[in-house]
Amino acid sequence: MSNEVLLMKPDEIEKVKAHYAKYKVDRSAPGVVFAAKLADTAVTIYKSGKVMFQGNGAAREASQWGGISNQQVKKVVSGNTKGDTLPENFASLSVIGSDETGTGDYFGPITVAACFVPQDQVELVRELGVKDSKMLTDDIMRKMAPDLMATLQHNVLVLKNEKYNDIQSRGWSQGKIKALMHNQALKQVLKKMAPEKPAYILIDQFAERGIYYNHIKAEKEIIRENVLFSTKAEQLHVSVAAASIIARYAFLKEMDRLTEIAGTTIPKGASSKVDEIAAKIYLKHGEAFLKSITKWHFANTGKAMKLANKRRS
Repeated sequence: MSNEVLLMKPDEIEKVKAHYAKYKVDRSAPGVVFAAKLADTAVTIYKSGKVMFQGNGAAREASQWGGISNQQVKKVVSGNTKGDTLPENFASLSVIGSDETGTGDYFGPITVAACFVPQDQVELVRELGVKDSKMLTDDIMRKMAPDLMATLQHNVLVLKNEKYNDIQSRGWSQGKIKALMHNQALKQVLKKMAPEKPAYILIDQFAERGIYYNHIKAEKEIIRENVLFSTKAEQLHVSVAAASIIARYAFLKEMDRLTEIAGTTIPKGASSKVDEIAAKIYLKHGEAFLKSITKWHFANTGKAMKLANKRRS
């Protein structure tokens, strides 16, 4: 979706309101003082003095007015994040966010989710309690995720351990694996919501832009349009926070399955407690079984083997 933003003076804004009065629509989003909907363009005026034109006719409509152009509008990003600079009103825009979990856990899969939150549902998603998943417990996320999945266009991918070990042993780094999964999840969400497009796509950054795209350069379809990268992206738009919760939910469901087949509670993370449980599983079920439920290249494997050998002797 084309997006043009002008910073305008109060008298100019009044002229814009008058011009689009017959196309006026009700918008209750925070900070919005006026909204209009043309056949191919949405016009939104904010208390800050910014006027946003979205849609195929955005450039045409914006060109009629004075003000400061989109490129000149001051852009801001949270001071504790790194990555692309985001539009000042980014948190209120229609965005697909993507995030992953499970990458640092010895047991269990890597899960990646992408989630679309349209502008008119941002407040609804906030009302559902969506925020940075690091501020939420696993139990809360288990309860929240089904509602989010029923409400929002999303896609979630689960890379189970056997497949992970196979491609990792062929030289694929975690960065490459994650990049391919993000690209696939985003592609699927875009297909589900077509012909609608988001204003932006925000990826929770785990690699620099160039490295990310180098990882997926062999893919037939690479998502590039309006893609932004930022660390701590869950704090910047609810779409990433929602994606994080959905990804975590998928991870927890797979961990439940592994707990059931292993006959013992499978711990998260990669601590010494994980080594202890891994050694126990190795002695009970054997190496092949342990490998099938873990990220085998982690240092935990060697530590667990040492513990198991000590217990045998």
